[in-house]
Amino acid sequence: MKEIRIHARAGQGAITTAFLLGYAYFLKGMYPYAFPHFGAARMGAPMNAFVRVDSRPVRLRSQIYKPDYVVVVDPTLMRGVNCFLGLAEAGIAIVNGKQGIEVPKVKATQKVFLVPANDIALKTIGRPLGNTALLGAFACATNEFDLDILLEAIKKRFSGKAREANLQAVKQGFEFIKDKIKR
Repeated sequence: MKEIRIHARAGQGAITTAFLLGYAYFLKGMYPYAFPHFGAARMGAPMNAFVRVDSRPVRLRSQIYKPDYVVVVDPTLMRGVNCFLGLAEAGIAIVNGKQGIEVPKVKATQKVFLVPANDIALKTIGRPLGNTALLGAFACATNEFDLDILLEAIKKRFSGKAREANLQAVKQGFEFIKDKIKR
């Protein structure tokens, strides 16, 4: 079973991110389970979304404490919360941010990728909602599913101009990581 924990603030698209990840895994033929966790339901409050995926139906319904992957939509959360807590020995973290932001130390076997997802989103979508760019980066960094599968999930969720803009954001997030891995 693979487990993914998403750190964000309410209103930043973490639930949509979890849905899209889950749907991409579903299109791959896996059994996903995506769900949110939040306290006071107000815009800007810290929250988490989770995705579990397996080759068999997922029955476990608890929060995720030892994720294989972490996605940090809002890097300001790293100031007060250890977003990498419990990250698997060979875990991968995808963080929305530019070079130079302070990231917690990780083990040599773990990887952290910084992605300027909000900048990508501003150029493609017109708003600083970097979650789909982060999903593209996730697909490239983890190799969990092909880019085409993620693009199909985006097409299912969005329509019209939003669809085209989010497809571009996903592709740019993917290419950003692809360029980093080549170096």
